[in-house]
Amino acid sequence: MPRKRKLLAQLSALQSNSSFPPFDALENLNATPDGDSSPKSSKYFAIEKKNSSQLEADFFNQPCISLAKSFLGQILVRRLPDGRELWGRIVETEAYLGGEDEASHSKGGKQTQRNAAMFMKPGTLYVYQIYGIYFCVNVSSRGEGAAVLLRSLEPLQGLDAMRELRSASRKGPTKLLKDWQLCNGPSKLCQAFGIDKAFDQRDLTQDAAIWMVPGRDLPGEQDVVATTRIGIGNRGEWAQKPLRFYLRGNKFVSVVDKKTERERAAMGHFSCS
Repeated sequence: MPRKRKLLAQLSALQSNSSFPPFDALENLNATPDGDSSPKSSKYFAIEKKNSSQLEADFFNQPCISLAKSFLGQILVRRLPDGRELWGRIVETEAYLGGEDEASHSKGGKQTQRNAAMFMKPGTLYVYQIYGIYFCVNVSSRGEGAAVLLRSLEPLQGLDAMRELRSASRKGPTKLLKDWQLCNGPSKLCQAFGIDKAFDQRDLTQDAAIWMVPGRDLPGEQDVVATTRIGIGNRGEWAQKPLRFYLRGNKFVSVVDKKTERERAAMGHFSCS
């Protein structure tokens, strides 16, 4: 069977099943005749993944804390300029509520050129730079000036490309990064996915280079740890509010709060491991 007919047959099979096909099926569809399974820029592959299962505007249009929790288990997809696709499962987030939130870039309702994306429609990316070098990516939610920081991902596809991008951003000779080191932190995530200031104010529901698709086996409340945010300095009571959320037991989380986990286990929220 010619190559093109094989691709169309596989596409038809995917469309007749779940809107979120298994990763191995996606990789096979994207494989080259010589067995190389690295992602290519197939128009069939792009249409199936970009349009059929993409998270739409209604998903993002929810309150900030709710969105931060709902992101856990969902999949961030990034298409590089060369056609390769990077897939990562969201495993850690932080909510920034705007207004009264002293740790938010939009505290007091102040809107600037830098934080304008936080006041745009839900699903808009807010990318800012820290230390003049690194980037962090947030997603606006419902609520004036509210947004969710994406802290960590579990890499699913395109790990070699992620290593290339991480290595390119590091100085001097570097050791080969382990899988769990690729995206376990907000700036590492941006490096691995090639996200910089050029992505600020982009719409996750419309952009051709970055979007989200539904995850499988989404976590329940018992799987989610709510604890304090990281690196926000002296922000009074806001430094102690449980506005960071992560998947318990996931090795790709940046910082695990063992104390909170033990306390929740003692209260019967989940078993202590």
